[in-house]
Amino acid sequence: MSTKTKKETELSTGEADSANDPLLVGLDWGTNTTSLEATYRDSGKGVASTQTPTVVGYAAEGIIDSVLPGNAITLFGEEALRCRLHLDLVKPLQLGVIEEPKAARDYAVYIGNQLNGSAKSEIRAVVGVPANADDQARVGVRNAFRGISQKVILIPEPFLAALGFREETRLNETGYVDPVTNSLFIDVGAGSTDLCLVQGYYPLPEDQISIPHAGDAIDSCLAKEMCQAYPDCVLSMSKIKELKEQHSFAGNLPGSIKVNVIVGGKPRELDIGEMLGRACNTLVAKIFDGAKTLIARADPDSAAELLQNIVLTGGGSQIRNIAAVLEKMLEDDGYAQPKVGIIGENFKEYVAKGALKAAHHAKDRQWQNLIR
Repeated sequence: MSTKTKKETELSTGEADSANDPLLVGLDWGTNTTSLEATYRDSGKGVASTQTPTVVGYAAEGIIDSVLPGNAITLFGEEALRCRLHLDLVKPLQLGVIEEPKAARDYAVYIGNQLNGSAKSEIRAVVGVPANADDQARVGVRNAFRGISQKVILIPEPFLAALGFREETRLNETGYVDPVTNSLFIDVGAGSTDLCLVQGYYPLPEDQISIPHAGDAIDSCLAKEMCQAYPDCVLSMSKIKELKEQHSFAGNLPGSIKVNVIVGGKPRELDIGEMLGRACNTLVAKIFDGAKTLIARADPDSAAELLQNIVLTGGGSQIRNIAAVLEKMLEDDGYAQPKVGIIGENFKEYVAKGALKAAHHAKDRQWQNLIR
């Protein structure tokens, strides 16, 4: 006859005693996309790993019965985008901070429902915030998560990207460059571009710069120029964003860029090369200025190594040729052998993974309690 205790039986079947095992959450709450990673602290059991568009859809007035799934009055993420014709879509965040508190709260509840953890588990969340997010922005995040997470830590997103990108198994490998030791991370998101000196400790305010100009600004600039060049051609912002993501580039125009679109049911060919180039290069110039500012703030003895480890992440890192152009701008400005790299196509996952690592490393005294 077995003499196993109840707890031993639970552990032997892979079930954590979640009542005593906090559920740790790493969250990249982005303007366009929210990435989530969650595991139990002690057992390491995974609970969630998701990427969802950051959008809330509220049912429009007069919707006929059964048009929306389950006659829902609120939908989120991909489901909201699929049903957008029958919804009022709201983006909770603008420029990386909460702009619509009600939608932010509703979206936070939706995030909580994705966790599927034990009702008895204490939830602790590390949430990425833009570099130099002010007190009001931080209060907005904490208010959104009251009653969902019992404890929270807010950490700048570029630092979390570096932590998520770090490969701990390679730290003793010859030639491996630890991104957390001495680097400049540049997170080009949708609402803001955040730059951060990452030098082995949680960054101070002077180690960070946040520029309210990023992917959404490219969309706006492109839309404005297209409206001027083709006044009879009205495209949705989602179509503008799609064209940007397919054709964006930095530096010189790589030949003409002609796109085929449908306007009023009729096919049209538009040349967007020069206007898209102007929009993208305006962003690159702002990144260049921000990088110079932070390099000047770094310890002079660290600058040579720092210049070898400048890393671009976020959706803007996928702009064609952006790393090479930024590297050339730094070199032409007299910096010694700068090296600019890109975090890769999996950029969306690194902030959330870094946030989860930070949650596992956090001391009890570092967590902020959220009172309902």
